[in-house]
Amino acid sequence: MLTEIRPTTSALAIASDREFLFGQAPHPVSCGHGVVIGAGLVIPEINFTLPSFDINEATWPDVVNQYREMIQGVCQRAVELEVPALLVEFETLPPMTVEPKWGVEITTLLAETLSEYHAERGLKGALRLTPNDTRDHERPPRMRRGLYWERMLEFFEKAGAAGADLLAIESTGGKEVCDQALMNCDLSALVFALGILAPRDMEFLWRHIVSVCRENSVIPSGDTACGFANTAMVLAEQRLVPRVFAALVRVASVPRSLVAYEMGAVGPSKDCAYEGPYLKAMAGVPISMEGRTAACAHLSPLGNIAQAVCDCWSNESVQNVRLLSANAPTVSLEQLAYDCRLMNVAASRSKEDALRLRDWLVESDAALDPQAFVLRPDVVLRLSRAILEEPTPYLRTRRAVLEALATLRRAHASGQTRIPASELRWLDRLQKQADALPDDENQLTKEMLATPEAATFILEEYGLER
Repeated sequence: MLTEIRPTTSALAIASDREFLFGQAPHPVSCGHGVVIGAGLVIPEINFTLPSFDINEATWPDVVNQYREMIQGVCQRAVELEVPALLVEFETLPPMTVEPKWGVEITTLLAETLSEYHAERGLKGALRLTPNDTRDHERPPRMRRGLYWERMLEFFEKAGAAGADLLAIESTGGKEVCDQALMNCDLSALVFALGILAPRDMEFLWRHIVSVCRENSVIPSGDTACGFANTAMVLAEQRLVPRVFAALVRVASVPRSLVAYEMGAVGPSKDCAYEGPYLKAMAGVPISMEGRTAACAHLSPLGNIAQAVCDCWSNESVQNVRLLSANAPTVSLEQLAYDCRLMNVAASRSKEDALRLRDWLVESDAALDPQAFVLRPDVVLRLSRAILEEPTPYLRTRRAVLEALATLRRAHASGQTRIPASELRWLDRLQKQADALPDDENQLTKEMLATPEAATFILEEYGLER
């Protein structure tokens, strides 16, 4: 028998479109030095990384100096711009997770700098640590054992002592199947990856993360379907897959990401989780989002609409390179700070002003791309309600695909969003695939084991039996 996850979330935390706003979440999160997320203010979340750099023992002093330079520049500019609070994300590079001592050292450096700026300059700040998921460095990946899993777990356990306030991850369970599914626009393989493999890995992984966080006074924040849905978005931008398919992948990723919160994560969600509005509607957690400010990392058709219901506003990540004005991380912080200032002023005037700004952000994108349309607040609420009617991640993923297809058909027919003529035939093609998805996830697993994709994953690593 296959192990079945029993989700606990069954009703929307946000039921009304008028209550679905930036800066406000049903369950705010307090963290770090006086930072409160989702209680009325949108705050900037800055993420920075190294330029092209070979990380090894010889170059490590230079690595440390670069991170010191980045955090100092960011904190100083945050003070100068009088930001109400600052969230810093340290997203590790692979060697920093494989060698936890390196990741711990940078975490400590960033945490100590934030503490100093709070004590000396009054800056409210918090640090989110996001170790990257290195388990897929082996193929097929070993998700529950081996060196990479052990090193990740060691890093999780040391996060609190190093000074991290929140812990997150971009987990990759199921990605070995999803990658090929994306290139082939294969809905069966996609739903197997997102609806069966990924949720089981999320349950396993987040049980450990939540437990470790509780033992070490760290807040378990959230996960992201970046390696799944954002990959589809980038492929769509490159015209390698249809935009309607990428929109379906976005909605199909929601049940998988929701598992983190059902296991005990509390937010804010990861910035690159564009599925964040769904998670906020379902679980009531604050969310971090990225859009036009993430153009330094990737292009997207979601530049404004991504901001509509955010609680943190992020730049995704930027390399430490020199620009005309300052180093890029400092520049990104300034851009984020001004965006947040505008949202906070609108919210301080009146709820109607906040709703007006939200709706302008939505309207500027939603009609131009199906990927943006599925992030419309009213669409998010409607699809979220339908998804939660199902009892398991698999059935939720299947329902997400079916409902998203129906929504896009109606939106195109009514002129609410633009679907290129060359992609209309894909609606019918994807509908046939969606209608063929079995009611029983055991049946889909059996079918997948008879395909070439079966060689790409180890069933037992997901708690499944042959």
